[in-house]
Amino acid sequence: MGEDPLKVSRARGRIGLPPGSLVYLGEEKVEQVRVSVIDYNETELNETAVGYADECSKFIKRDSVTWINVTGLHDTELLAGLGDVFGLHPLVLEDILHLGQRPKLEDHDDYVFCTLQMLYRRPGEQSIVSEQVSMVLGKGYLLTFQEMDGDVFDMIRERIRTGKGRIRKMGCDYLAYALIDAIVDNYFVVLEEIGEKSEALQESVLEKPEPATLQTIHRVRRELIGLRKYLWPLREVVSNLEKTESRLISKGMGPYLRDVYEHTIQVIDSIESLRDVLSGALDTYMTVVSNRTNDVMKVLTIIATIFIPLTFVAGIYGMNFENMPELKWQYGYAGVWVVMVLLTTAMFAYFRRKKWL
Repeated sequence: MGEDPLKVSRARGRIGLPPGSLVYLGEEKVEQVRVSVIDYNETELNETAVGYADECSKFIKRDSVTWINVTGLHDTELLAGLGDVFGLHPLVLEDILHLGQRPKLEDHDDYVFCTLQMLYRRPGEQSIVSEQVSMVLGKGYLLTFQEMDGDVFDMIRERIRTGKGRIRKMGCDYLAYALIDAIVDNYFVVLEEIGEKSEALQESVLEKPEPATLQTIHRVRRELIGLRKYLWPLREVVSNLEKTESRLISKGMGPYLRDVYEHTIQVIDSIESLRDVLSGALDTYMTVVSNRTNDVMKVLTIIATIFIPLTFVAGIYGMNFENMPELKWQYGYAGVWVVMVLLTTAMFAYFRRKKWL
């Protein structure tokens, strides 16, 4: 997981525009924007899809919980229509379209707005998918906005459909809590995968350190940095939700929100622990590579040291001066070889004694 290199250039496209301008500068990650509605109470459930924002107005005054999920953000006309139906401030609509934001919470009079980062890993992909999820909690309704298909809310939808647990008996604030809790819980899933990868990296560093191992360590560390960047403000969002005096969040939600807050603290602690593990793996990698380099240099130094006296002897008798009596000896050539072999043997024995070999 890493930062989109185009986010800065996309942000420049907003320079000079009036506040509240609805301009989507991201990628169109779905062919068509879809609006799905789940309307329920303790005894009834209605699940449908709508094509126009005006169709959502009929759900506002119902005595039920209405979850409206928008998949895809490039249809600014539809978004503006939803803003008119639910009375959303233009700056809130602009924030929904402005991707890559720091998680935040805004308490308006008639609704509560927050943005979160949902993280998950698609099957068959190595990188972690980071997706901004915006939520608008109002009286009797919850709006959620996603960039693309795929999320971590399937278990929540299943609980609503089957009526399991207390979700059908609770209000919109509980639904918002359940979605935030699902996002935070999936951080644990992502961290578990990173933890397994970190253990494998530790073993790989000790057994067979390679440049590819170093690249993987740096990639996983970048993923943890991204996780940490999203978790700290998410902790503030949950804490502020617990402390808010908004009439849209009942006092009975306190224990649930405190539980999510504790989960965020656990995730942050896990991230710090994994960062320490990866830092240790990186130090181990550098130490192992350094030791291997030292071993190679030691062998090369010993070889060079052995050849220094041999080169000295060969250099003396390679000068070819006429007044060198050894050049006329019958056994001079063999004698030089004997001297060289003895020198080499003696040096090997000395190095062995000193445990340099």
